[in-house]
This record gives sequence, C-alpha cells and structure tokens, in this order.
Amino acid sequence: MPTNEEADPGTVQFLTVAEVAGMMRVSKMTVYRLVHAGELPAARVGRSFRVPEHAVHRYLENAFFDAG
Repeated sequence: MPTNEEADPGTVQFLTVAEVAGMMRVSKMTVYRLVHAGELPAARVGRSFRVPEHAVHRYLENAFFDAG
C-alpha cells in the first residue's frame, strides 16, 4: 500500500545517481546496477535517472541484517 508520499508525485523528492551513490557510500555504477536490476526504482529523465528519496531509504532499511 503506497504511503502518502508515494501516492502524490508532487511531494516526492528525487535524487540524482551521484547523490544516491554519496548517500549510500557506493559508486555510481553500483547505483546503476541496482536500478537496472529492479532493486531500486528510478524514473528516466532524458538520458538520466532520478531516484525517489523514499526508495533509497526503504532499500537501506531492507538491506540491514543481523550478522550475529
């Protein structure tokens, strides 16, 4: 079920691939791989991708696991 932020595209904050890479402390190529694999949703704008900020936070929340 989409949250209010997801339901209203006018309130979604979009990030560039470089911004996502900086937030996640990974390379831009890693972000592109996540987008192309369907693990991180993105909108194509011309030749660029824009990733919804809430999607980055959701991906990171789901990426945590108990190593001990």
